[in-house]
Amino acid sequence: MSELIAKKTAEAINWHARALALSVEGRAFIGGEYCSSASGQTFATINPATRQALAEVADCGELDVNRAVMAARAAFDDGRWADLAPVVRKTIMLRFAALIREHSEELALLETLDTGKPISDSLAVDIAGSAYCIQWYAEVIDKVGGEVAPLASNLVGMVTREPLGVVAAVVPWNFPLLMASWKIAPALAAGNSVILKPSEKSPLTAIRIAALAQAAGLPDGVLQVLPGAGATGRMLAEHPDVDCIAFTGSTAVGKCIMQAAAQSNLKRVWLELGGKSPNIILADCPDIAGAASAAAGGVFYNQGEMCSAGSRVLVQREIYPQFIAALQAAAMAYTPGDPLDPATRMGAIVDQIQYDKVLAYIAAGKVEAEHLGGGDVVMGETGLFITPAIFNTAANTTIAREEIFGPVCSVIVFDTFDEAIQIANNSEYGLAAAVWTSNLTTAHTMAKKLRAGTVWINCYDEGGDMNLPFGGYKQSGNGRDKSLHALEKYTELKSTLIKLS
Repeated sequence: MSELIAKKTAEAINWHARALALSVEGRAFIGGEYCSSASGQTFATINPATRQALAEVADCGELDVNRAVMAARAAFDDGRWADLAPVVRKTIMLRFAALIREHSEELALLETLDTGKPISDSLAVDIAGSAYCIQWYAEVIDKVGGEVAPLASNLVGMVTREPLGVVAAVVPWNFPLLMASWKIAPALAAGNSVILKPSEKSPLTAIRIAALAQAAGLPDGVLQVLPGAGATGRMLAEHPDVDCIAFTGSTAVGKCIMQAAAQSNLKRVWLELGGKSPNIILADCPDIAGAASAAAGGVFYNQGEMCSAGSRVLVQREIYPQFIAALQAAAMAYTPGDPLDPATRMGAIVDQIQYDKVLAYIAAGKVEAEHLGGGDVVMGETGLFITPAIFNTAANTTIAREEIFGPVCSVIVFDTFDEAIQIANNSEYGLAAAVWTSNLTTAHTMAKKLRAGTVWINCYDEGGDMNLPFGGYKQSGNGRDKSLHALEKYTELKSTLIKLS
């Protein structure tokens, strides 16, 4: 769904009326059926725009994890999915993608109510992107093969990829269904059984799509959904019968998952972690107003709750006054509002914990940096709303070094090319970066020197296409989501040699 079509669709719907009529499923999905947690325990998922409870959700514990792993292992071992002809698996996954599109309005509403993000974004980006991701990997299934190695004439050497087995996917709350699709689509395409653990802050779309996958024809046991707190994810990381765990979230939690995996069965671990991405605006920027608009979007879109947020905006001194004026003007478009209003461009912070964390960083910024505006609590609103905050700061302040995951922009002034590179790379993270310049040589040189998994030139956060891999350097993680490269994470490489007579 194009953004224009999504906008028109969103504008034609009374989302508040839809929300009142919405039926919300909160149970886990194990072995092909919805079920309560073995303990009967639940937790409430909260609408951050109203602070009202949406549903009671199953809080899965050890018995549920063991049951889900057993179901996934049985499904893998008997080949009910992995041994299907590639064209059959492709057809099922294409139906899965089609059902997500068919239920896109329901899923978008669940996503917005659960996370506080604007409904237009949920519809045009999150749900549309999830369906596209599943479709993309479905179309890959019957087109990616192995290879024959060049050996002596009496030897035949084949190199093939086989599914790992049971894959656990632990996904974050900022783009719940989209990040889930980035994990489950290639894992399923490769022939694995999958256990999806959504964040306890935003579990509703993950729970809902389990039924859609089943309706599409995915065999029982191939996809389980286990809502729960961090302990549920830890148990999956520690479980000796899970072959791989793929995680998107904070660097601190990623380290814990890697330790748990190492201490259990040395399962494969793939981590997409934090970021503090530099967005470098050089004096020869071809369009300062455009760069400022993109910079605002790069840090304020999705309430700033993005691992790839361009939260460090590096501006060359010559154009600083002009750029700041343009940035402040562009930030005004992100005034927080009702997430169910299709015109809203910034919604609510996901929960009270994150809200308090962002406000604490803003308070620290007002002490250690020059506050250029914003960062205010929206009075008169019942929800968790914060206006976009902009600071002029040195490169070594807390707000310029630590990942905030909120609408806080740190502007850092630099003088020279080398200084910009030094500031940009002086971070424990290396997820993304951008450069704005009219000089092709400068663009290539900077892109090569920046230690980041993605570098944008004269744009920021472009490229929703699945053909480009996404992931980071350093403590931003390992492995890559999206593209054919993601299939490598969910397969074992096997060499088979046959000696002829």
